[in-house]
Amino acid sequence: MFKKVLIYSLSLVVILSLNMGCKAYENSNKTQRGAGIGVAAGALIGGLIGGNIGGALIGAAIGGAAGAVIGNQMDKQADKIEEAVPGAEVKRVGEGIQIIFDDKSGVNFAFDSADLTVDAKKNLDAVAEIFIEFPDTELMIEGHTDNVGSDDYNMKLSKRRAEAVVSYVKSKGVARNRFKVTAFGSTRPRFDNITPEGRTKNRRVEIGVAANQQMIEDAKATAD
Repeated sequence: MFKKVLIYSLSLVVILSLNMGCKAYENSNKTQRGAGIGVAAGALIGGLIGGNIGGALIGAAIGGAAGAVIGNQMDKQADKIEEAVPGAEVKRVGEGIQIIFDDKSGVNFAFDSADLTVDAKKNLDAVAEIFIEFPDTELMIEGHTDNVGSDDYNMKLSKRRAEAVVSYVKSKGVARNRFKVTAFGSTRPRFDNITPEGRTKNRRVEIGVAANQQMIEDAKATAD
């Protein structure tokens, strides 16, 4: 089962304690928690950890009954992504999904390269099919590098990596207007760049999946 992640600050814990009671919070499931914190917590936590996919997904949460409807749809999509690419790290964050493609997933990059390998294309084929099956989502694509080379060069390289994924997935039928590309260069390492293994893992692309306006409107209509 994919990882469901709930990120919150101490201030949010206090708010939840006042409104729900500690026992009720402990007994709630994560979909219920996400629905409960949505609007109130989204801006707060998005600001605290902003600039990355996790922060963006938390900030986009609408909460309430509609948020729970969206969360249920995202649960189904995350299950399918994890099954299609078992090496990828798939997390449910807020009302969205974070997908981390590194060396374990097969969607990774050689040193100083933005070229997709045969294995990468095969795994992206599977993900593209799922994106087409669930069309009412926005896709946030982040490109990353290791710390070898200049900051300016790595920023450009990370953008090429993100754009390579977008171009390939688009070629499989996913609409271009669903994508938002961000380049981070070497500024957001997930692993230690001191070791060759860490640098290999940091040459990666991450994808965030969030509800678009149509999904939000449909969820609100269903929840009414």
